[in-house]
Amino acid sequence: MSPLTVHLEKIDDYRWLIPKSAKPGMRTDGMVYGTEEIMKDVDESLEQVANVTFLPGIKGRSMAMPDIHWGYGFPIGGVAATSVEDGVVSPGGVGFDINCGVRLLRTDLTLKEVESKIPELVNRMFCDVPSGVGSEGKIRVNESELKQVMKKGSQWMIEQGYGWAEDIEVTEERGRMEFADPAAVSNKAIQRGRPQLGTLGAGNHFLEVQVVEEIFDEKAAGAFGITEPGQITIMVHTGSRGFGYQVCEDSLLLMQKAVKKYNISLPDRQLACAPIKSEEGQEYLAAMACAANYAWANRQAIVHWVREAFERVMGAGAHKLGMRQVYDVAHNIAKIEEHTVDGQKMKLCVHRKGATRAFGPGHPDVPPQYRAIGQPVLIPGDMGRYSFLLVGTERAMQETFGSTCHGAGRVLSRTAAIKEAKGQDIQQQLAEKGIIVRAASRGTLAEEASFAYKDVADVVEAAHGAGISLKVAKMRPLGVVKG
Repeated sequence: MSPLTVHLEKIDDYRWLIPKSAKPGMRTDGMVYGTEEIMKDVDESLEQVANVTFLPGIKGRSMAMPDIHWGYGFPIGGVAATSVEDGVVSPGGVGFDINCGVRLLRTDLTLKEVESKIPELVNRMFCDVPSGVGSEGKIRVNESELKQVMKKGSQWMIEQGYGWAEDIEVTEERGRMEFADPAAVSNKAIQRGRPQLGTLGAGNHFLEVQVVEEIFDEKAAGAFGITEPGQITIMVHTGSRGFGYQVCEDSLLLMQKAVKKYNISLPDRQLACAPIKSEEGQEYLAAMACAANYAWANRQAIVHWVREAFERVMGAGAHKLGMRQVYDVAHNIAKIEEHTVDGQKMKLCVHRKGATRAFGPGHPDVPPQYRAIGQPVLIPGDMGRYSFLLVGTERAMQETFGSTCHGAGRVLSRTAAIKEAKGQDIQQQLAEKGIIVRAASRGTLAEEASFAYKDVADVVEAAHGAGISLKVAKMRPLGVVKG
């Protein structure tokens, strides 16, 4: 890759411009959100922000959120929108773990009520929710049933008795992308997906019992069911497992051919893409939607088992415990949405790769009970610090196609983190901080140690300061299950 020829231009304390003139062939500017401290560590990922501007049909700017770090094609934290009429779709703008996302439950429980039972709750969830590399689920589906999962998403799980019908009302896309077509999915993806439905997986995926530590916006928090510090919440973070990975892998082969077929010039082959309206573009979107629906079904099953675990340990039903879903949001996805660009409304394919939707008040896609406030935004941190609940804003709609950050963002590779953790007992260190953790392997704990990540509070502060999502509440972990 050729280096950028100009430095970043600081717009304000939270915005940094990569001008269109930075690299010959850029179609538009790049914009990175972050504080001065965050920007010290972005390195090569700035090159990726610039490279994304080469995509045909790009509208607005190529953007990166404060959790920016190196990814495949797009940086993780990358956002770009392309015209449905003459633009392209790029699997590198979605990622391998299609619809990796976060689901948050609130409860009526308090810290005082659960503190002594955290070890038991963590053990129960660890036993009830299959986790780890290559883990297989408790839900057995044949090929025909899996195709129904691909088409119906969360709805299929609800029909099978996993979860509550009201969960769908507070899930992005109501847990289902309608243009999913199982015919676009390979047999290899189906074979990988069948045994993994209802599994947490490995890496940065987790279940977390949390306590609300601070409320920043009482009105928004109240609308989301968060009423006071000391309240217990549960967060689930996982995606489409090997199924989504295979869909992406298959699509990249398809896109490499499409780039040649449609004579698309790109600075990085990892940005392989196809016109949205082409056969290849439509096939990818249909397969991606299948994987997104699989992920929503996956989180739906896991939440059902989490509720059951609480019922057993706490000796009361999940309804009585107030275990209502606050929201479920995706952060690796491409969506067809209507946005205003230069005063003109247009249909766009919005790529969010390690970025979260953050629609503001009044948007019709925000659930009715939240519409006056804005969409809940879920930002998990690392297992040793905290996570945040935010709310989407009108400024995000105007600036970022209704997008914000998705998490803390890595500062060390998994290999570097394992090296750094050598000789340390991560589990014991967490226990000393009052955090009970169970993991499928010691290697996972080393890879996912706090020092491998930016401090999510800094990332969230940058998004809040920029006005693209606003802080509502902060939660700290009490018990964690890692894949």
